[in-house]
Amino acid sequence: MLKRYLPILTWLPHYNRRLGGADLLAGIIVTIMVIPQSLAYALLAGLPAVVGLYASILPLVAYTLLGTSRTLAVGPVAIIALMTGAALGGVAAPGSPEYLQAALVLSLLSGGMLTLMGLLRMGFFTNFLSHPVIAGFLTASGILIAASQAGHLLGIESNGYTVVALVMSLVAHLDEIHWPTLAIGAGSLLFLVGVRRRGKATLMRVGLSPSLAALLARAGPVLAVVVTTLVAWHFGLAERGVAVVGDIPRGLPPLTVPIFDAALWQRLLMPTLLISLVGFVESVSMGQMLAAKRRQRISPNQELVGLGGANLAAAFSGGMPVTGGLSRTVINFDAGAQTPMAGLFAAVGIGIVTFALTPLLHHLPIATLAATITVAILTLVDIPMVRQTWRYSRSDFSAMAATILLTLVEGVEAGIIVGVVLSIGLFLYRTSRPHSALVGRIPGTEHFRNIERHDTETASHVALLRIDESLYFANARYLEDTVYALVASRPELEHVVLICSAVNLIDASALESLDAINARLKDSGVTLHLAEVKGPVMDRLKNSDFLDDITGRVFLSTFSAWSELNRRQ
Repeated sequence: MLKRYLPILTWLPHYNRRLGGADLLAGIIVTIMVIPQSLAYALLAGLPAVVGLYASILPLVAYTLLGTSRTLAVGPVAIIALMTGAALGGVAAPGSPEYLQAALVLSLLSGGMLTLMGLLRMGFFTNFLSHPVIAGFLTASGILIAASQAGHLLGIESNGYTVVALVMSLVAHLDEIHWPTLAIGAGSLLFLVGVRRRGKATLMRVGLSPSLAALLARAGPVLAVVVTTLVAWHFGLAERGVAVVGDIPRGLPPLTVPIFDAALWQRLLMPTLLISLVGFVESVSMGQMLAAKRRQRISPNQELVGLGGANLAAAFSGGMPVTGGLSRTVINFDAGAQTPMAGLFAAVGIGIVTFALTPLLHHLPIATLAATITVAILTLVDIPMVRQTWRYSRSDFSAMAATILLTLVEGVEAGIIVGVVLSIGLFLYRTSRPHSALVGRIPGTEHFRNIERHDTETASHVALLRIDESLYFANARYLEDTVYALVASRPELEHVVLICSAVNLIDASALESLDAINARLKDSGVTLHLAEVKGPVMDRLKNSDFLDDITGRVFLSTFSAWSELNRRQ
């Protein structure tokens, strides 16, 4: 039982020097790589840059104790930072003490919500976020985040959490472009794009192995940070109007206690739920994919607890909401991390940087961080997925398109809420009109297929109706109408067999409809039968009076029903 809630106990007893060496190397690499990201994502959320460092220390320690993924790297990520900024912008002014306090409350609520969901084994709840909705949300968020960084790249003011607001703000200040800032931002952007596209191939041409070349190519943001920081320091660009990170408090994360303000907590509940769900989906998707590559497994419910613990740690150490990050996790995996101990080593490394080396970041241009965010986030813009969804399912595309449009125009919260509601609505609509087919026997076999698609044997006095959906309150009446229409159209009919091979559930409403169908057919002189009823469904039917009242039989197979009912004729 203890191992279930403390997964570290499953691998720590077998920890050895070989694993320690691999994890230490991965931790050092992750430390170097994620510092620019941590600073950038804190600024994206409207928080001081140091908050990103704080959120990359104790949360990693908490996840090491509670998480089940061997390679997931937890910390600030772009999507969560954007959602955090949007949530906090409605309750306090960015940069104010109230804003910082609200960020701690958001982390606390998210941590508590995730932990509670994990203890209640509610990992299934994220299934309400369909893949088209998530893809649409990520695509729109990528565009929105890139737009939010345009002002930093140009050295002009831009405000807002929608594309419309950001574009209007940019247009209003276009005559104020700061050319030295633009030079740094554009230069960093071009360099990072070039490294991302051709860095690995270039390094391989000079003799490096593919794995080392890929790892060094991902170090492009670190090189951009080092070079532009040195340039800004040498030429005194801060005095010439180039925005830099400035003084970052040196020292370990402080102990913080989120305030209890009932009104504030209530206003942050819905944003917290959305941030928690999106963060969990992003994290568990990445964790499952990488675990499968090593034939490992993760527990989604325990992952909720692990991420909940990480967010609680952020709340009490001056941080911000965190989750498993895509880029930092890939770096951790490629660097050879073997256990969550790599995260602990990274936490120590980031702690050392925060404790002693933050003055070195004083002259880091914010335009460089904006370029880092822009290049990283545009990978989320999934145009091929948009095209594929359009070709495959127009209804799913409508949910995706609505999510994209609302996210861009109204903000992330409205976009994802509408996307989820549309997904559920479309599911209810589709399943409320279940596909059904009259089937006949393929001559000389025991197979039965749709009579409209295949040449089959049929009998005028028997109707074999296959139901291709579980039966529940939304489609129970539709089933009644389908059966009654069938009986009305065939006066010679004596037997109706409902083939339930695709039925995984019959709820109370559907059971009542089956009772009604049975009674109506009995009055019409038609016998009702069932076939191929699954075990769990049959177990529930046995707890009702339906099987005692049914006018016909429950057949093991469709062929048995066909043979028996034809023999009676």
